[in-house]
Amino acid sequence: MEKVSTPDICDDHESSLRVLDSIFNNYGGNKQFFGEVVTVKCHEDNSLVKEQANQPGEGKVLVVDGGGSLRRALLGDMIAEKAVANGWAGFVIFGCIRDCDEIAALKLGVKALNTIPLKTDKRGIGDLNVAVTFAGHTINPGDWIYCDNNGIVISETKLPE
Repeated sequence: MEKVSTPDICDDHESSLRVLDSIFNNYGGNKQFFGEVVTVKCHEDNSLVKEQANQPGEGKVLVVDGGGSLRRALLGDMIAEKAVANGWAGFVIFGCIRDCDEIAALKLGVKALNTIPLKTDKRGIGDLNVAVTFAGHTINPGDWIYCDNNGIVISETKLPE
């Protein structure tokens, strides 16, 4: 699947999808992206986000449940650049990012609630590959996520090309 169209995906697979509430903004250079889900649950500490961005992404999408906090950025340009270098397709962040202009220039999909210039503390606190719930739905590790300017949809399995 080269091009993602969430309206077309919904037309073809509506009964098997979860459509997240429309609360996210696009920040990455790739406005359309998809991949298998890896989850991180953290609050104002992006230690696990940074750790995962440094791992091989293999076209996956890191879904970060930051508790909806608008007080600290869970992604910045340096972590985003590492993610690109390591083959991640993108990020969906229930929280904020920073360095939005630099991130917009990267070949990476990034959806987040908003921006803020403050970085997080690094306390090493968070959970990897646990079910996360936000924007009206639960997202599980291994689900598939499809994102574009129209929204975000989740499938339990990879959709046909």
